[in-house]
Amino acid sequence: MHAPDFAKVLDTLGAWVLALVWIAPLLFALWAALQPSGSALALDFSAPLTFQNFIDVWNAVPWAGYFINTLILVTLILIGQLVLCTLAGFAFARFEFRGRDALFMLVLLQLFILPEVLIVENYAIVAKLGLFDTALGIGLPYMASAFGIFLLRQAFKSVPIELEEAARIEGCSWMAVLWKVYVPAAKPVYLAYALVSIATHWNNFLWPLIVTNSPDTRPLTVGLSLFGAPETGVDISVISAATIMTILPLLVGFLIFQRQFIQAFLRAGIR
Repeated sequence: MHAPDFAKVLDTLGAWVLALVWIAPLLFALWAALQPSGSALALDFSAPLTFQNFIDVWNAVPWAGYFINTLILVTLILIGQLVLCTLAGFAFARFEFRGRDALFMLVLLQLFILPEVLIVENYAIVAKLGLFDTALGIGLPYMASAFGIFLLRQAFKSVPIELEEAARIEGCSWMAVLWKVYVPAAKPVYLAYALVSIATHWNNFLWPLIVTNSPDTRPLTVGLSLFGAPETGVDISVISAATIMTILPLLVGFLIFQRQFIQAFLRAGIR
């Protein structure tokens, strides 16, 4: 076997090993969710599969409300991010103003700050605004995304300036140029960013846990943590069923949009 062929085999083998390591917890959770209650850790592969755990989990907690709260939350955050990041990215990409580069670097510094560092300050601001225990209070700290501004700025800078000039000659205002020229050209980037944003905030836990007190605003992650608390007893089969039920929409969405997701990031390469 030639050296290049051997290296290719090693790369393929390594990719399969990493894929199996990554998906192993999910496969175990799926298998445990289908086992009779209390028997998952026995690793009895001959035991009959059952969907009773999913029925018990659904009836134990108001999951429908949690799903609705989570959908409202991720939608609200995504709308806010798309509006603010589009305007900021367009300004940084196409307008010359004093201190633009310094201000953009200041925005990028947000990428180096973990959200957990700002929890106390964000909590104080949300409380002063009277947004405690609301969807807007949960989503407000995430709407001005430095990653989104950076990604859209790079996408807008790759749009040929001739398209903008032609639109301006036709009498389009700056907002019309943005809406008719830049936004359509950046559709793959918008799709990729939307998928990342939804997945990130669907799984967000610590901040929603702090600013929610009632099931009326509680998202899935907080509901799942309370459901699986030790005080209620630890049943791996039941908890696995709740986990699978919580992440199922994301898995289905990824399977449906995986091709568009990958192509979007390939087309949205940093220029």
